[in-house]
Amino acid sequence: MTSAPQTAGPAETVTAEHPHGTWQEPDAARRLQLLRSAKSVAIVGMSDKPARASYFVATYLTSDSSYRLYYVNPRISEVLGEPGYASLQDLPEAPDIVVAFRRPDDLPALAEEAAEVGAKTLWVQLGIHSEDAMQRATDLGLNAVQNRCIKIEHGRFHGNLHLGGFDTGVISAKRQQLDA
Repeated sequence: MTSAPQTAGPAETVTAEHPHGTWQEPDAARRLQLLRSAKSVAIVGMSDKPARASYFVATYLTSDSSYRLYYVNPRISEVLGEPGYASLQDLPEAPDIVVAFRRPDDLPALAEEAAEVGAKTLWVQLGIHSEDAMQRATDLGLNAVQNRCIKIEHGRFHGNLHLGGFDTGVISAKRQQLDA
């Protein structure tokens, strides 16, 4: 599996303005590929408050994935026993996926920052929309996912949504598949 950004399809035109074509929502197979190929995830907008979605996502990924997790928020120095980082530039490595818990207006700049540090994917959480940011990320060569919860998608593809009260629709005697 490659982690290269999706290229323009036959009906799309690659232009100087959009060198990788126009942004298209990745289908389920592509999202699975992005999750399986990732080794590290940076959560931008991480909160140290347990009631916040970013905290819940981080606790899930800590216990149910093999990702190296980085928490980015200039206002926190530590969360879940790990250091907080002020920006993506402060991380010890380029994250494969940058998960955004930020306002839509902040996302185009975050796409730029993610590309600058060498990230492969900008993943914008459930309920957050920015077509401008998705196109900017695509233009910069990043994969771009929006309005999808990485926790829900990971759980869905790895057979453990039931842990969060969701019906996976999968009946199997096999144990859940963890990231390898």
